[in-house]
Amino acid sequence: MKLAEAYFFHDDPSDFWSLAKQLGIHDAVISLHEQPGYRLTEYDFLARVQKKYADHGLGVKVIESMPLCNHIKFGLPGRDEEIEAFKELITNMGKLGIPVYCYNFMAGFGWFRTSTEMETRGGALVSGYDHEAMRDVPLTEFGVVTEEQLWDHLKYFLERIVPVAEAAGVKLALHPDDPPVSPIRGIARILRSAEALQRAIDLVPSPNNGITLCQGTLAAAGEDIPSVIRQFGEQNKINFVHFRDVSGTAERFHETFHDNGKTDMYEAMKAYREVGFDGPIRADHVPTMAGEPNINSGYEVLGRLFGNGYIIGLMEAVGYKHRL
Repeated sequence: MKLAEAYFFHDDPSDFWSLAKQLGIHDAVISLHEQPGYRLTEYDFLARVQKKYADHGLGVKVIESMPLCNHIKFGLPGRDEEIEAFKELITNMGKLGIPVYCYNFMAGFGWFRTSTEMETRGGALVSGYDHEAMRDVPLTEFGVVTEEQLWDHLKYFLERIVPVAEAAGVKLALHPDDPPVSPIRGIARILRSAEALQRAIDLVPSPNNGITLCQGTLAAAGEDIPSVIRQFGEQNKINFVHFRDVSGTAERFHETFHDNGKTDMYEAMKAYREVGFDGPIRADHVPTMAGEPNINSGYEVLGRLFGNGYIIGLMEAVGYKHRL
């Protein structure tokens, strides 16, 4: 297992990059941001970003960056052009030795919450979702989109992307839909359970076609997380992990501190060890703690320090060696 960090890293080096290394974290999960004169998918741009991290002792292990790509997800004219861009991205990731691409198939809008200021332990602020608050919200410009349509569009995408990932040696890591409820504003959400994730990767079977095991999303869906880890880990289909937790149900939940949710996190970590998971893992969706502005709900600094320390302790408790 390789503990990685995402949200300490912005476009340019800062003290936050040093914080990651002070925690013994040397692997970076990055998003791609537009820069003048470059396409996000081209080799020269990716090489430039990778070198920036390498110059500071950090290796890029995951690209976790998928624009909404509504042409692909809604099956609109222009989707083939968007797919060609993803082919270029994955091919160039392979050339540069960036091993994992995390993506999602949430159409219209991605990660979604109805509140980012719910109080949890000690007054820390977390995000939450209440489906009742969304029942009377109008449809989007896309109208009603069915589950059958999205399954068809996902298969179309995977049939074209998976062979490219195989050739490039890049592992695909499909993230479940967050929140795991359907529909939202008339748009279906299809990846709401372990069963759905299994169906998705079985659409185009491949050693390179796997999942991001987002514990918080699947816990909200009512899944037993250690069992899900064993299910996918025994197939060698866990390519990336979002280590977090929630309290509540799919229709009404809120984020928690890593030690204060519904999942037995020690048993989860033990399950990763049992199945031999050796890929990247990162803390996700942390509380905003005292003195922080809550500008980036779920991704402020103090909660990340707490979460990463907690993960390191669990890793060592089950026999993983954390690189210092």
